[in-house]
Amino acid sequence: MDNYITGATIRRLREAKEITQNQLADLIGVSSKAVSKWETAKGLPDITLIEPLSKALGVSVMELMSGETVINKNISSNILRSKFYVCPVCGNVIRTTGDTVISCCGIILPSLEAEELDDAHGITVERVEDEHFITVSHEMTKTHFISFIAYLTSDRVQFVKLYPEGNAETRLQLRGRGYIYIYCNKHGLMKKKI
Repeated sequence: MDNYITGATIRRLREAKEITQNQLADLIGVSSKAVSKWETAKGLPDITLIEPLSKALGVSVMELMSGETVINKNISSNILRSKFYVCPVCGNVIRTTGDTVISCCGIILPSLEAEELDDAHGITVERVEDEHFITVSHEMTKTHFISFIAYLTSDRVQFVKLYPEGNAETRLQLRGRGYIYIYCNKHGLMKKKI
């Protein structure tokens, strides 16, 4: 991780839970002086206290470490509100149905913002039997490629992982209205309404 817990984060979370330093100290088995030192930046909690501290404060370890609490507003898990995360180290792709804190290879990943597809990343959709053949006019070299194609509707996700030196194409069943997403390793996430 590139972050460690700050005293301001501990204080903010403790106050949001409406508990005192003494009450927090009792919950995790330390002295109230220790909690006071953490909150005034005169000390840091031991690594063994991270999990009990996050539990006592009602947040995940990732939220505690990043200092950002996540409130997922997509309560109904509408797939059209999905978020994509791509690890810049290993290329891992993660999709969620709302806001979250995601970490991969020791990095906290930001959610990707999708741009509208541009002419340089043109997409062709042709009907073939009961599916649609999707082609992206894009080079597929080891240094510049399309990493995935996804089709999202309100109730379904179809996801195809692509690899360098392959073809930027796939067959998907396009049912109803939705969005096609593509991810270019140099230009980021793009989408097109279908």
